[in-house]
Amino acid sequence: MILIDSMAIMLAIVVPTIVATFLFAWWYRASNTKARYLPDWAYSGRVELVVWGIPALVVMLLGGVAWIGSHDLDPAKPLPSSSPPLEVQVVSLDWKWLFIYPDQRVASVNRLVIPAGAPVHFLLTSASVMNAFFIPQLGSMIYAMNGMTSELNLQADTPGAFHGLSSHYSGDGFSDMHFEALAVSDDKFGEWIEAARKDGPILNSESYAELAKQNVAPRPLTYRAVDGDIFQQIVSQKLPPGPGPQAQGSGAVSPKEH
Repeated sequence: MILIDSMAIMLAIVVPTIVATFLFAWWYRASNTKARYLPDWAYSGRVELVVWGIPALVVMLLGGVAWIGSHDLDPAKPLPSSSPPLEVQVVSLDWKWLFIYPDQRVASVNRLVIPAGAPVHFLLTSASVMNAFFIPQLGSMIYAMNGMTSELNLQADTPGAFHGLSSHYSGDGFSDMHFEALAVSDDKFGEWIEAARKDGPILNSESYAELAKQNVAPRPLTYRAVDGDIFQQIVSQKLPPGPGPQAQGSGAVSPKEH
């Protein structure tokens, strides 16, 4: 919309200017004896006001549109909604995605389940090298970086399955670092949470250390419980970060063969 609005504003100046160019060329043609010929004309305050004032107004208008629009698109800005957002903590690993639901005390790997029609507030970090979280059908890409957090607010208006991926190269398993984002009804989201609480291991420092090893998760999995403030431990690096992509010639096998 910023680009469309900017184009419309500029066309409001460009189109009349092009039309005026043809009109001037036609009116001041050599055969038109009615056109005034002023070879000694040098200055007009009215003309100067028009040729400088209109572009200045256009620049200010374009700047205002870009300023307001870009701030409205701030990834950290909460989405307008009558319901509170779902909190999801996201950790990029080598080469998989960990989603922690702090209020529900469950977690999942390579599968993001959210309620349709409700805003979702993501808090993201990386447990290894810088990465990029992206669900193209839902909204903006944002980077996840080691030792710090970034924020993103998204919403799936209707139920559906959406493709999520890493859009920043991060090593051998990068091409398989994608996940499924499922937007479901509130009832189905509650059922998924209850099912997650009944199956799978507990996400604690030991299971996280195993998860953080460099490999590609063969299938999505869930953790029935989350131990303490593990996300903050990852951010503060109390839990050691991953090694990141290894140098060439290290003899490492393909991630799928780990």
